[in-house]
Amino acid sequence: MAGLLHRFFLLSLLTLSLLVLVDTAPPARAQSAELMKHFRQYQALNKAGKYKQAIFHAKKVLELGGREFGKKHKVYATSLNNLAVLYRNQGRYGEAEPLLKRSLKLSEKSLGPNHPDVATSLNNLAELYESQGRYEEAEPLFKRSLKLREKALGSDHPDVATSLNNLAEFYLARGRYGEAEPLYKRSLKLNDRKEKK
Repeated sequence: MAGLLHRFFLLSLLTLSLLVLVDTAPPARAQSAELMKHFRQYQALNKAGKYKQAIFHAKKVLELGGREFGKKHKVYATSLNNLAVLYRNQGRYGEAEPLLKRSLKLSEKSLGPNHPDVATSLNNLAELYESQGRYEEAEPLFKRSLKLREKALGSDHPDVATSLNNLAEFYLARGRYGEAEPLYKRSLKLNDRKEKK
């Protein structure tokens, strides 16, 4: 059992790394060098865990992205999400929540409610609620994120493994081991397949 828990822990770290990569993808078709400069600074500082410094650049990306793409574009939604995650990582939940909700709403409108990127927004809002002890609000968002990815990407997609792992982590932290274990096993199986390719 200890070996299995160790693999779950390693998978959790991998999953967190994948979420950071998904959420910080560079803006598509960025027009200005200034936007890209601030985006790269944001990425580097965020990766280094220097969240306070990263916020300045995330705000600039949000501002410039809003000007270049408009405030209804998916790039703007992603920029809102990125800033919110920085706030969440600092425990600034009151500032993070409205940005995450707005990002989710924009993603659903610009990409459609069944787009896989909407699952990332759902997951990030669920993680915020979990951090605040708002478990009844977090669980359905984790579940919806998983269902959305399974439907949009297929049950064998690596992003489905991420959602399986996130829901399993949620259950494990609540002591709901019977619900966590099958999700972990499925997630591990998907990741093992990915590694063999």
